[in-house]
Amino acid sequence: MKKIVVVGGGTGTHMVLRGLKAYAEYVDITAIVTMADSGGSTGRLRDEFGQLPVGDVRMALAALAPQVGERDDVLRQLLLYRFDKGVGLAGHNFGNLLLTALTDITGSSSLAIEAAARLLRIEGVVVPVTIDDVHLKAVYQNGEIAIGEHHIDVPPAHLHTQLITELSVTPPARLSSEAEAALINADLIVFGPGDLYTSVLANCVVGGFKEAIERSSAQVVYVCNVMSRPGQTNGMHAAEHVAELERYVGRAPEHVIWNTTPLPEAVVERYAAQGTHPIENNILPGKSIVHQHNLLAGEVETPVSADSVVRSLLRHDSANLARVLVGILESTSPRFQK
Repeated sequence: MKKIVVVGGGTGTHMVLRGLKAYAEYVDITAIVTMADSGGSTGRLRDEFGQLPVGDVRMALAALAPQVGERDDVLRQLLLYRFDKGVGLAGHNFGNLLLTALTDITGSSSLAIEAAARLLRIEGVVVPVTIDDVHLKAVYQNGEIAIGEHHIDVPPAHLHTQLITELSVTPPARLSSEAEAALINADLIVFGPGDLYTSVLANCVVGGFKEAIERSSAQVVYVCNVMSRPGQTNGMHAAEHVAELERYVGRAPEHVIWNTTPLPEAVVERYAAQGTHPIENNILPGKSIVHQHNLLAGEVETPVSADSVVRSLLRHDSANLARVLVGILESTSPRFQK
């Protein structure tokens, strides 16, 4: 079977994997997720237990959990369930607690992920980009430095209009052997959607990642975000996103996926109040083929009161997005059958 590798973390990767799960009979699915998360429930557990962050792993596992009917979807809901009351529990996610307990039981984060995958009978594989304990480090245009994914994801107001000039991990980390093998042997590598620096490029700055991409013969796809992010991509549009990806992975994506569904005006106004804007398609004809489709999910997300992390209100439709990705795989792999 052909191999699709999804690189990222958070909600964007979750939506891609949920859609691709429907094609698990025809493709091997691997999710490579960032290990730099430091906010919300994940950050609290990371500080208290001294373990690798579990939030992005939990999101990927939930996406790949089996779903045959409404009863099976309870499993996914359980992994994503966030407590909104209780001393010490409020804000925590059940899936994060499960993975933390499994790490204590098995003695390692990698074994905990494998155990969770067996328990959940997931349709694919989830691997950490590194097993080293790392934090993201961002250098801004004005010379300021922020350390920690949460501080980059939710920057102070004076950094909202600043761009990141350099992203790295501290201390230096090494790509996990499972992630390296998945990248080298992939037929299609999918980056995004998700926050460009804290979800997507957070994986790419791990030592050995760029070299694995260079060794891979896979087609590279970038799924462009719908909205900008304060302190990360304000003022940037699709071409600038693609240029940053190329700078960190050493090659431009052969394919860029772009949403053409009109954005709800009321939601755009809510984003504008936060200082963010819709991302425009300013990619010129050249290295990347732009695939334009209606990809926006119909519903607008409702924030959870106990969640301290700012979440996206607009999401990609998982089924439509997966259909486009599999179509790219079909067009670039003549022998692919589904």
